Amino acid sequence: MAEKILIADDEESLVEFIGRALKKHGYRVITAHDGDNALFLIGEELPDLVILDLMMPQMDGWEVCRRAKTGTATKDIPIIMLTARSSADDAVQGLDLGADDYMRKPFSLDELIARVRALLRRKKGEEGGRTIEDGDLRIDREEREVFLRGMSLEISPMEFEILELMAGRIGRTISREEILKKIWGIGGEDTRTVDVHVSRLRKKLDDGKKPQLTIQTSRGRGYRLSWEEEQEHV
Repeated sequence: MAEKILIADDEESLVEFIGRALKKHGYRVITAHDGDNALFLIGEELPDLVILDLMMPQMDGWEVCRRAKTGTATKDIPIIMLTARSSADDAVQGLDLGADDYMRKPFSLDELIARVRALLRRKKGEEGGRTIEDGDLRIDREEREVFLRGMSLEISPMEFEILELMAGRIGRTISREEILKKIWGIGGEDTRTVDVHVSRLRKKLDDGKKPQLTIQTSRGRGYRLSWEEEQEHV
């Protein structure tokens, strides 16, 4: 059965535009034009993914996301947040509430479709069965869980994908462009999405213990996952 996607945005023309594109790619589409109806449909229809605008009447996207991510039946539904504002604070707040990805308006429709596919693919857990272990880090690909010094880390699906990619090449630098292409399936120079996710992931890896597992920034090159004892000091 085709996967069901909820588009929640008060711009009806935009909802229709996105909906047509998703249907062409074989998805089923349901729509909402305010936050109250969006939250109702999330609980009633249990869509496979939600595309959620931040600024909507009756209930804003942040509150819809917060409630959806705290509901037992809805907490695992991937959410892509849309924002018309340029501030990165919107993205950070949305991700803190449990959103899985975000895009700024105006956006490329092809990029949105690519991100939808990526999130649905992560949800299915198509990569299966193997584990990555390095020191006190253990990544269970089948269960999609991360353990650091035996403690489970609460990370988002996108953060899991980034960490899995980096852990497979621990100690080596991976460019932002490569992360964007491998995780989101898209190219381009706008790598701010990568930076936001990496920043959040870096904080979650910092458990205050030694040796610290950290994500280093290589200026003009990208990111490198390493244990602190392997870091270069200048």
